Amino acid sequence: MKRETVEATNEMKKAVISVLGTDRKGIIANVSRVLLEHDANILDISQTIVSGLFSMILIADISSEKCSFDALKAELDDLSRALNVQIRTQRSEIFEAMHQI
Repeated sequence: MKRETVEATNEMKKAVISVLGTDRKGIIANVSRVLLEHDANILDISQTIVSGLFSMILIADISSEKCSFDALKAELDDLSRALNVQIRTQRSEIFEAMHQI
């Protein structure tokens, strides 16, 4: 295997997850639980509450062989409906590509 291929294989895969909705108990706990169940690790997280509106953005490491992006996204979509909040899950490459010109 070429060196470049080995380095690309070891590259960390990340997801950007944003949550927006009416504040209530359990939002962070439920999102964190789903990430744990998919062997994803939170690398960075920011959350705030403004006038009862909850917003959170987090970066998760999804490099684990046990972590399927599509399965993670599907479960977070289900959680979004269950909690009545908006959860958007995207691969970080989208954001990185937008800033490379």
